[in-house]
Amino acid sequence: MSGGRWVTRLVQAGVVVLVLALAVGQLLGQPVLLGFVETGSMAPTLEAGDGFVAVPAALAGQVEPGDVVTYRAETIDGGGLTTHRVVEATDRGYVTRGDANSFTDQSSGEPPVKDGQIVAVAWRPGASVLVLPGLGTAVEGVRGVLGGLQRTLAGALGTGALLGPSGLAWVIAGVSILLYLADVGLADTVTRDTERRTDRAVTRATRPILAGFALLLVAGMTVAMVAPAGTTEYTVISAEFESEQPTIVPAGETATLNQSVRNTGVVPVQVYLVTEGGSATVQPDRLALGPGAERTVSVTVQAPPETGAYRQFVTEHRYLSVLPRSVLDALYAAHPWLPLLAVDAAVGGGFYLLGRAVVGGGRTVVRQNSREGPSGGRWPFDR
Repeated sequence: MSGGRWVTRLVQAGVVVLVLALAVGQLLGQPVLLGFVETGSMAPTLEAGDGFVAVPAALAGQVEPGDVVTYRAETIDGGGLTTHRVVEATDRGYVTRGDANSFTDQSSGEPPVKDGQIVAVAWRPGASVLVLPGLGTAVEGVRGVLGGLQRTLAGALGTGALLGPSGLAWVIAGVSILLYLADVGLADTVTRDTERRTDRAVTRATRPILAGFALLLVAGMTVAMVAPAGTTEYTVISAEFESEQPTIVPAGETATLNQSVRNTGVVPVQVYLVTEGGSATVQPDRLALGPGAERTVSVTVQAPPETGAYRQFVTEHRYLSVLPRSVLDALYAAHPWLPLLAVDAAVGGGFYLLGRAVVGGGRTVVRQNSREGPSGGRWPFDR
């Protein structure tokens, strides 16, 4: 294969990876590598449909005023991911505002944004956000086509396995493999129709391509499981008096607090809740959440006999429901990280192995031939 053709293939693969990252990120409710805005609330920095590089919050470091963040809003547009700029950091959380808005999110009813709500920070290589103009608009169009293809194939085959983000990855992989095989077949046909002799056999490796898609899928799933999880801290004040504040509890008594658990993606998840510190308990401690579902759990905290402030924690672990719950339960009982690794291995490994099976073990031999000149050498214009 010529150098120019390799460059073309790499560019095509890069475009597919970017589109897949954006589409999967939106379906999972968590930016993967890239994000984009759907409205003009961040204009002129980000116009509707513009994309940006989304740095995971865990890697971005401390959020500061001036950063453009993607966070899980509670009230804006009914809740969900919102990309706005941090304009102030307070003891209660961050104050945010769209660059095109004359009012802050908090003045319109959104509570101050906590660190745990921030899922990504827009990359600023300098003083300004790196903008990818129109990328989101292109992705929306591609996503619509792929979504229609998913529904058509799922209906024709009578399976829901092709729906959702994992199904999207299978569809894209299938289309990529078919195009690859068609390209190989076309090259072979041209060879047979011309008077050439076989000069050499070149092995075209598909393993790196399949592995790249698998790793991208695994990265998206891992972020979707880890980012929404985390630890909620409750500071309980053990006092000598009663109070209307739910976290101020008479010494030796208990109080019940409500904690919301939400699944903003389109893939069902299994959520496990565990308490740490003090004698707090949570009920229920295991939840099955469908796409867009939200549940409220009860956290019971106890104030020690001695007055003072005591910290108690509720830690959440969540996993995509691609394995039976009994399997997730058994793995979670052994260690909270095992279900995450098993989910990644099942989907990413299955994707890779199926792709290799379709293309015959991942290696296809393609004949490339050259034409001979009068003296048995190649014509000058042959590659």
